[in-house]
Amino acid sequence: MSVQESTSIAPEDAPIRVRDKKRVLTSAFVGTTIEWYDFYLYGTAAALIFGSQYFPAASDFAGTMAAFATFAVGFIARPLGGIIAGHLGDRIGRKALLVASLITMGVASTGIGLLPNFESIGALAVIGLVALRLLQGLACGAEWGGSALLSVEHAPRHLRGFFGSFTQIGSAAGMLLATSAFFIVQSLTTSEQFQAYGWRIPFLASAVLVIVGLYIRVGVDDAPNFKRLKKEEKTAKAPVWEVLRNHKRGLLITMGMRMAQPALFYLLTVYIIGYIQNRRGEETIGVTAVMIGSAIGLASGPLWGWASDRWGRRPISFAAIVGIAVFIWPFFWYLDNGALILLPLVMILMMNILHDSIYGSQAAWFAEQFPVHLRYTGVSLGYQIGTVLSGGLTPMIAAALLNYGGNEPWLICAYITLLCGLSLFSAVAAKDPTSDAIKTGNTTSADTFEEIS
Repeated sequence: MSVQESTSIAPEDAPIRVRDKKRVLTSAFVGTTIEWYDFYLYGTAAALIFGSQYFPAASDFAGTMAAFATFAVGFIARPLGGIIAGHLGDRIGRKALLVASLITMGVASTGIGLLPNFESIGALAVIGLVALRLLQGLACGAEWGGSALLSVEHAPRHLRGFFGSFTQIGSAAGMLLATSAFFIVQSLTTSEQFQAYGWRIPFLASAVLVIVGLYIRVGVDDAPNFKRLKKEEKTAKAPVWEVLRNHKRGLLITMGMRMAQPALFYLLTVYIIGYIQNRRGEETIGVTAVMIGSAIGLASGPLWGWASDRWGRRPISFAAIVGIAVFIWPFFWYLDNGALILLPLVMILMMNILHDSIYGSQAAWFAEQFPVHLRYTGVSLGYQIGTVLSGGLTPMIAAALLNYGGNEPWLICAYITLLCGLSLFSAVAAKDPTSDAIKTGNTTSADTFEEIS
């Protein structure tokens, strides 16, 4: 299909009421917050409690590895969730899939909160834990692409990064809620009470949050460009196949750009909680630092999204990736030797500056790599496969590398540096309409965001 044909789909800034745009941004933020709250609850629980609850017969190292392995299972399921949601989302619309993903995540998380432990039902507990984690992964795989596109496709051309960041900060808000929930429960219960039942409370609270999210999300409609595409019967018949056949470059680029950022995120928010507890004997400082970084992320995410609209996605991401590759080495030295009272400040550097400057613009930047009729499938596949290859496996890989490195973290640092190299190459190769427009000084001309060829 030609570019000329595509111009009839919708003008890029088709009239959308301000009230509707606000509801879209609210839906993107609240929906992804709830989804990530549920998903991150598992990561925090894997670091703190699942080893003793579901793998009590194992050694400390084996129990930790087993808990992080079940954590990784959710990431393995995410590409399948992205494939299913991408296929349906590119055919029937973004909204319907987002409602389904929210319900699925709520069911899975509530089920984890009700699941008996190994002592009660033996191996069935582990099977149930893995099954529910897989269901979480499917829901999460469906969520991000649809939410990102719903916000970006409703955005004016010069604010795509800013609009898309409201999907991104749902991650920070979800992490803040998850860590806060565990922090509050740990503060209000004894160690024995937390082990016995306290850890279940944050999972059970998911049911209430899902109801709130559904109320907001059902009032949001698909963007005009997609509705016109559907009305004219120009949606893709086999979007997964078309992406794999005609848009391999965009797919590989989005996968590559997902190497460094999610690996750093799960290192900061999951792995170091147990790392500090085991090596320094501090049980709460890691969770506290994550909470502070997540809270600041609610502001830094939109700030970096706006900055990418003003100065381009590529230069900001390029600088941040180099920064991660450099600072990961002194970061682990600090964890072993530094004054942990300063950990929140270090977290701000690693999370809110280096991490968020990449993550804030990803919704818009990934959407710019694919035409509208294949966009849900393209961004979902690239995002979720890249996350599996980096973020989902990072806590487990880090635990293994620490063991193989003679209980020294240098192999972990080398691993993160390698991932940064892959992301750097992908960032250089990615399309960046904003940077191109800034370089040419022609920031008002149309770009190819609405093309379907």
